[in-house]
Amino acid sequence: MKKSIVVGGSNGIGLSIVKELLDSGYFVYILDINEPDFVEFNSENIQYIFTDLNSIDPNIFINLSKDKEVELLMITAGFGRVAHFSSTSISEIRSMIQVNTIAGIEIVKYFYDRISSKKPFYSGMMVSISGMVSSPLFATYSASKGALTRFIESINVELEMAGTENRILNVSPGSLKGTKFNGGGNDPIQTKEISHQILINLINKNTLYIPDYEEVYKGVLNRYQVNPYKFGLDSYHYKISTNRINDLEQKPITIGYLSGTFDLFHVGHLNLFKNAKKYCDYLIVGVHPDASHKGKETVILFEERKEIVGSNKYVDKVVTSTPEDHSAWELYHYNYLFVGSDYKGTERFNRYEEYFSNKDTKIVYFPYTKGISSTQIRDSVSKKNNNKG
Repeated sequence: MKKSIVVGGSNGIGLSIVKELLDSGYFVYILDINEPDFVEFNSENIQYIFTDLNSIDPNIFINLSKDKEVELLMITAGFGRVAHFSSTSISEIRSMIQVNTIAGIEIVKYFYDRISSKKPFYSGMMVSISGMVSSPLFATYSASKGALTRFIESINVELEMAGTENRILNVSPGSLKGTKFNGGGNDPIQTKEISHQILINLINKNTLYIPDYEEVYKGVLNRYQVNPYKFGLDSYHYKISTNRINDLEQKPITIGYLSGTFDLFHVGHLNLFKNAKKYCDYLIVGVHPDASHKGKETVILFEERKEIVGSNKYVDKVVTSTPEDHSAWELYHYNYLFVGSDYKGTERFNRYEEYFSNKDTKIVYFPYTKGISSTQIRDSVSKKNNNKG
């Protein structure tokens, strides 16, 4: 049975493409962070796989790429918000670039052996007309889609030079009715025709499909080419006049700080970093030069421990810890201090609570991961060595 994959197929245009593929006799893998509504579909020909594009599991895509019955890949996931850049947080910027751009390029890489082979393979990505023109008040989204536009153009040349007829389709609509994008709602009736045309373009191995090109977007692109500056000004005033702005309350960049020895790195340390990063845009970790404050010796050298901590994806900056965590505040002016819950109520952290009482800083106490610590690892190794003796 011929199979297909729709990344972001749980709603909007992705869900509509799923319907078209089912009608064309495909089995469809839906990869999305949200589970789709199977009510109107024959669920026997659908398999949903939870997929978070902010944190891709490579095994999902590697395994699917090895399935020789899979012959079509369509990536539709993405999000954006019409807003002043000043109201866009660091975390939103990172997430938008990750989901809209990096994830798509990474997925193409997993399937590139299939795409670049002589055997027919159909692939496409939902991009945007915003990736082809300047789009003030949509700047980060436009940047994320602009990168995809250039990526697809470049890869298609490489595919041609490799001697394959396979191509990646760039689907670049303007505004899309019938989707949840930018605050709308799903309406399969409104998305049916565009989904049908996307599938036709995929099968024909076209490289670009712009819905309503002749009627609308040919003129739009021409105006941009003639005077990009004027086009940008007109775009800005149009968004303002049509009340499309969705400015959230401006959030300042938040900084988090935590410190530790991080000897014999384990999952408890990982959970600490992961939980801390949920609170802040920028996480600084102070590493203790030694464990003398605990009356112990470290196993891993100081610089190596700093390198291990710094390689973690949740950590933005590694520093040498100060003797007291509140001293680090004088250096970094962090908004959050993270620490294990067993320190709550101690004399030291009572002092910290008082110190931060007149500052824009909060102490967050995290529960320790049960059953694991550097001390337990050290004792376990020591006991095994003693038993061998």
